[in-house]
Amino acid sequence: MTATVQHKRSVFAELHREGCFVIPNPWDVGSAIALQGLGFKALASTSSGMAWAMGHADGEVKRATVLSHLHALAAAVDIPVNADFEGGFADEPDAVADSVYLCVETGVAGLSIEDATGDPEQPLYDFTLAVERIAAARAAIGSSGVLLTARSEGFIRNRPDMDETIRRLTAFAEAGADCLYAPGLRSETDIATVIRAVAPKPINILAPGLPVATLADLGARRISVGGALARTAWGEFLRAAKEIAEKGTFTAFERAAKGGELNALFAGRQES
Repeated sequence: MTATVQHKRSVFAELHREGCFVIPNPWDVGSAIALQGLGFKALASTSSGMAWAMGHADGEVKRATVLSHLHALAAAVDIPVNADFEGGFADEPDAVADSVYLCVETGVAGLSIEDATGDPEQPLYDFTLAVERIAAARAAIGSSGVLLTARSEGFIRNRPDMDETIRRLTAFAEAGADCLYAPGLRSETDIATVIRAVAPKPINILAPGLPVATLADLGARRISVGGALARTAWGEFLRAAKEIAEKGTFTAFERAAKGGELNALFAGRQES
């Protein structure tokens, strides 16, 4: 790789200053290299895609394994990588800070911290604690140049409250978040409402099925896809495998990528 960590962090910060860009989510080194080859300007990890590739459910992968995964992704490409760092692998702010410091050391250009607890009965951290966790992450990042994204998860954790989402995102911005993210917004009205409420801070939108041009017109700065690319890959794999198991036929292979194409994509890379 030729791009330095600091250069990638500078590029990532610049991407958030104007315009709109798509930041797709690879689940391993190979998919990261492929996405870079398609011309994307930055990438973001996906906790769900990573977990499925490792044979786990989303949220079950331990911190040390996630850190190793992030290091591998960041080292594999010359473009910035944003870490889906889940909830920081801790509840209390000081422990979140410890995790964030380790994440910065992996070479990522950005990281996100969410306010979800993992407890279905109380899916979101108390407001004050949620804000303190973002402030702790900001302090741990320090002068490294890593961009901090704060996520409020209500719309995907059965707490779809627009007023509370805006309250949290606004407080996260005041606590030091550089970018804000409320996954699960679907309608143009909801997306525009949140973007206006937190302006001029940039907003990440989880692709809701609307075209990039529409989201850009609404004011979105960054568009991610979460685990959707990984789910797409798994969907095709399972359809092909089920066809073999249930019908004894192999027609799905007609849609497969060519071996020569894949070898050309990865040729010349040294094994780490």
